[in-house]
Amino acid sequence: MDPRRARSPRGLRRGEGRHISADLRIRAIADADWDGIAALEAAVYTPLGLSEGRAALESRAASSPGTCFVLDGGRGAAGYVLALPYPLFQCPDLTLGEASAFPSRNLHLHDLVIAEHLRGGGLARRLLRHLSATARSLTYERISLVAVGGSDTFWAAHGFTAHPDVPLPDGYGADALYMSKALPGAAPHARSAPPAPPAPRERQRG
Repeated sequence: MDPRRARSPRGLRRGEGRHISADLRIRAIADADWDGIAALEAAVYTPLGLSEGRAALESRAASSPGTCFVLDGGRGAAGYVLALPYPLFQCPDLTLGEASAFPSRNLHLHDLVIAEHLRGGGLARRLLRHLSATARSLTYERISLVAVGGSDTFWAAHGFTAHPDVPLPDGYGADALYMSKALPGAAPHARSAPPAPPAPRERQRG
């Protein structure tokens, strides 16, 4: 969904916060983080009708724990990012959890959320840089996401290209837009334009 994010692939609101603590750090998600992550997700997406709930979020992270991170503010989660391997031009169904990971060189940035009081200080960019570096180290070739809530301008500014012909599940909302970008250092064929998206009847899992 990603992000689901001005607000962002799902998550980022315009003008991410103003007062950033030097103590904030990015680390792997621990079991104790899920109450905070679920609360952040609900605060952003419940008003939009896009909230998945804790069980679905945990299933996304469980399918690819090495590409999911929390922004640790010392008093709980100050933000998080969930990304998982997914076939290009497909995305998770918000009504279903993940049963297993897909074998794919495309990493889908499903969710990125920053706590409201910290937006505007570049923390979303920091999480995105961390995720991109991790993806390159794991030899992913592309990152995809679904922009919602008008966040496509944020993602376009960070190198993501819109694919308006890619069909999306109804649960993402009428203004949702699939986007992707090749990772620097990927193989030459991966940096070229991706193949045409499948026709709607060929889409699997949304």
